[in-house]
Order: sequence, then C-alpha cells, then structure tokens
Amino acid sequence: MVIKQMSRYINPLVVVAALGYFVDIYDLILFSIVRIPSLVDMGVPSADLTSVGMMLLNTQMMGMLVGGILWGVLGDRLGRVSVLFGSILMYSVANLANGLIDTVSAYAVWRFIAGVGLAGELGVGITLAAETLPKETRGWGTMAIATFGVSGAILAGLVAELVNWRACYVVGGLMGLLLLLLRVKAYESGLFTSQSHSGVARGQFFALFTHWHRLSKYVACIVVGLPTWFVIGVLVTFSPELAKGFGVTEPVSAGKAILMAYVGLVVGDLASGVLSQWWQSRRLVFVFFILLGLVATAWYGYGGIRTAAGIYGACLALGISVGYWAIFVTNAAEQFGTNLRATVATTVPNFIRASVVPLLLIFQLGYHRIPSSHLCMIMGVGCAVLALGAVWWLPETFGKELDYVE
Repeated sequence: MVIKQMSRYINPLVVVAALGYFVDIYDLILFSIVRIPSLVDMGVPSADLTSVGMMLLNTQMMGMLVGGILWGVLGDRLGRVSVLFGSILMYSVANLANGLIDTVSAYAVWRFIAGVGLAGELGVGITLAAETLPKETRGWGTMAIATFGVSGAILAGLVAELVNWRACYVVGGLMGLLLLLLRVKAYESGLFTSQSHSGVARGQFFALFTHWHRLSKYVACIVVGLPTWFVIGVLVTFSPELAKGFGVTEPVSAGKAILMAYVGLVVGDLASGVLSQWWQSRRLVFVFFILLGLVATAWYGYGGIRTAAGIYGACLALGISVGYWAIFVTNAAEQFGTNLRATVATTVPNFIRASVVPLLLIFQLGYHRIPSSHLCMIMGVGCAVLALGAVWWLPETFGKELDYVE
C-alpha cells in the first residue's frame, strides 16, 4: 500500500533528486566509515586518531555550513536545477581527490571542499519536490527522496568492506560524475519560473535575520533537527570510543555502526513519512520521534550492553529514532515563501550538520570527566528539550499552499 501511494507521486524530478541524495549521503558518511583506516594508513598515531578524526569531521561540517548558504542563495537566485549540477560536480571532484591524498592537511582541505559541494543536494531536491507535487501528497515524494537517499550510507558501508579507503572515495566521485548525465533533462520548478520575473528579491539570506517572526521560525526549523546529528555525529560515529566506556571489551567497527544506523534511518524515514501522511501533521511526527530518540539513547547508555553486536543493535534503534529527517527538511521548505525557500531548505540541514562542531566540543570536554553513559544521556536530553521547544513554536505546515513570497 505504501509503495503504491509513493509511486503515484514520484515524477522524474523526484527520481533525479533521490539519486542525487543517494550519492550525496554515500560521500557524506564515507569519511566517518573510513576515518580510522585512512588515518592509520597515513601514519597518524593511535593516541591521536580521535582528535584528528574530530578535526577532519569538523572541517567537513564547516564546509557544509558555507556550502549551505552558497547553494541556497544560488538556488533562489539562479534556479534549483543549476545548483544540483554545480554541487554534485564539486563534491565528485573533491572525493576523487580524497582518494589520492597522503597528508592530514591535504585531507582537511579536500574534506572542506567536499563539504561545500555536499551541502547543496538535499535542500534543493526537497524544494523541487515540494514545488512540483500536490500540496496534500508532497510528503510521499519527499519521503521517497530521503528513504532512497539515506540508503547511500548502506552502500558506503558495504563498499568499505570490499575495497580500501582510497577506492571508496573514487567510487563516490565516479558515481557523482555519472549522475550528472541524468541531470541533463531535469526541468526547473514551475513556481520558481513563474516568480522569477516578479521583481521580488530572491535568495536574500540576511532577510531571514531582519524580521523577528522570520528569524524565530528559521531558528526553530534548525533546532528541531538537533537530535539527528547528535545521534549520527556523536553517538554513532564515535561508538568505538563510547563502547569502551560502556565496558565493551571486543572491538567495535565505526563502519558497521554507521551501516546499522543508516539501515535504521531508512526504516525511520519511511515510517515518519507514512505517519505524517496518515496523521496529516508534521509536528506530531517530530514529537513522536524525538521521544523515541530519548528511549534509544537511554538503552544505548544504560542498557547493560557488553558486546559489539549489542552496540550495533543500539545503533539500529538510534537510526530509526532520527528517521524524521525527510519531514524535518520538508517542514523547513514549507515554512517560507518561494523567494527564500531554497535558501532555507538548503541552509537548515547544513546548520544542523554543522551543529556537530559544538556538540563534539561538549563531548570532548566531558569525555574524560563524566562516565560515557551519563554524558550521552545528558547531551541527549538537552538536545531533545531544545527540539521539543522548537516544535511547540513552529506552525503546522501539512497541506500548506506554497505559491507565495516572503
């Protein structure tokens, strides 16, 4: 029934956006999977693996923050399709280069450039889908993009099991370049085209900060997603280190943990999209999954897990709990007018991805001072409280008409 419903509202743009997000997620998550083997291969001492890995992850996320603003503004000024071409070309070239580097400094430069490129894919893809599908059913299309897209992380995990880390990056770069061929016949959003000559200023990023109502909505759209990257960027990415704190003696693979988390994300994105359509609400879905995330975090830290298999099972549950990612980005696109929609939909997920920088700083400060289980729960509760407050502040957007400007 769900597949039948989705198939009715999947147009060529949705297919192209889904494929683009698939490659985007493959490349985005790949560093987290090959972090340890790539750094070991470059001669980084074992004592420095965590700190150097955090530095590189922060560098990638800062690139995504810059790219989110860049591609969002260009998406509203030049068009949604042009951004899809530019962003995928940038991160494809960067990932090919990542397969050739030999030093940590070069790694950092190319992860930053890759981050800039990766930032443009999801927000613009969701914007295209939202503007080309019927308002009551666009959730099916955006769910298809996210559900298929996040499975790119599963491919990244499988490829990493078969080939070395350099080949993994080359595979990602080549997939991106091949995807460009499918983009040739992509067509522009009708809403963007109809308003491109209206005289209304488009892509004005700082306009989000000049009016209290717009600013408060924008900040709330970001904060709703805070638990997602706390889970992926901290709990799952650094599961090998956390597992030791939980008393797990056998080695835990970051790649397998991320693979299980993204299997969970596929399930969660599918479930959140279906529930949003059934309940005809974005806000109820947010509340349900945020509370589910607290339960999964408590199990992760206090469930008495003592095996690597137990850690992977907990990562699966954590992935399901943050599977409201598609609804999160769709909600951001629906909150603002056509002249700012791509800017918001592209910057919001990238600000959340960049939130891993302060989250990792807090994690680093507490890692050797607070028991791992307590640290995870304290940070998890803090993120959940902020996210629930943002949900309370935001208006419901299910079925909202999008043919308007700010």
